[in-house]
Amino acid sequence: MTSLWKIKKISIKRFFVLTGFLPLFGIIQAMHWLGFLLDEVFFRGYRKITVREPIFVVGVPRSGTTFLHHALAKDEQLTTFRTWECLFAPSVTERKICLGLAQVDKRFGRPLGRLVNGLEKCILGSLTDVHPMTLNVPEEDYFVFMPILACFILIVPFFYTESIWRMAFFDRDMPERRKQWIMTYYKRCLQKHLYVHGPEKRLLSKNPSFSSLVGSLNRAFPDARFICCVRDPMKTMPSQLSSLKSGLELFGVDPYGTVLKNRMINVFLFYYEHLMSVLSAIPSDRHVFLPIESLKSDLANTITHTYQRLAIPLDRNFVKELRLEDANARFYVSKHVYSLEQFGLDEETLRKRFSRVYEKYELSIRGNRNGENDFLVQKERIHDGTSPNIGHAAHI
Repeated sequence: MTSLWKIKKISIKRFFVLTGFLPLFGIIQAMHWLGFLLDEVFFRGYRKITVREPIFVVGVPRSGTTFLHHALAKDEQLTTFRTWECLFAPSVTERKICLGLAQVDKRFGRPLGRLVNGLEKCILGSLTDVHPMTLNVPEEDYFVFMPILACFILIVPFFYTESIWRMAFFDRDMPERRKQWIMTYYKRCLQKHLYVHGPEKRLLSKNPSFSSLVGSLNRAFPDARFICCVRDPMKTMPSQLSSLKSGLELFGVDPYGTVLKNRMINVFLFYYEHLMSVLSAIPSDRHVFLPIESLKSDLANTITHTYQRLAIPLDRNFVKELRLEDANARFYVSKHVYSLEQFGLDEETLRKRFSRVYEKYELSIRGNRNGENDFLVQKERIHDGTSPNIGHAAHI
């Protein structure tokens, strides 16, 4: 892991940003490891918790996973990580301390809570246009990989570290021993979450970066359900590059964006093809592909049919929540603005690079017509009329 601290083409800006970031990052991770150690002393019972039929929301980044995650998180039979748990309290010990402090703070009129809310707006407010993020909202639990330096978002400060980039090709490229160790660590994190929130709850996880390890997840949790959000690469690719742009600028890496662009195209190619290959081989009552357009235009019915397909009980109160979310979804307009041209991309180039992806989804559609598959197709074509719009193509 010594390569993690490697700095390439360092600038004055990068030097000062890392000088402030590295000590803070190191202290936080050390606190997590202390919490993990104390868990083994005081809360070892978490190891007896069984993670039953977890639900994994996956899909390439910027394909509607956050939108779906926030909707599903309103289902009271499910439990999911919140931002503060991912970033500051992955251990049982840290959560117990945080929850205890919150109770004390509440008795005194929440002075600490108001202070945290103010800091939250200052620090996270600028991110909401790209990714809705506050400390108490549902969040991607891949952040719990920070203590083991295996969280893909770490490419932002440690752009030149190949061990982190390898996470984007986890099932294919990760050494087997390392792969097993990471999956065991992740399972322990889920057990700790259920230990705090109740073992009777069903775990809900949303992680686009888990697109590279769906095979490993399927082996680690053989009764898991997978909901895969699908969207056209013409939309997801520039959106993801845009979402990473400010972070890379802050840390002073890849100033022209050319390295990131080329590497992320390869990452997305693997994500799309790997999701299709692995999930299509899983029994049909354990996986679903959902186009983002279905979520936006008919959220309630889409989720209802998804629950029925995956044999997930549907609570009446949750159905009511879905109806409210449905109305909001129809009128939602993202403030995140981006374009292909902004990153030196064009439709023809991307269509060629992702031709295999379009072909695979088209084959799935044909399989449905022949009775070989269970795709419900919303037949549409993109742009030149030759390739299926993945955003509309696959709805299981």
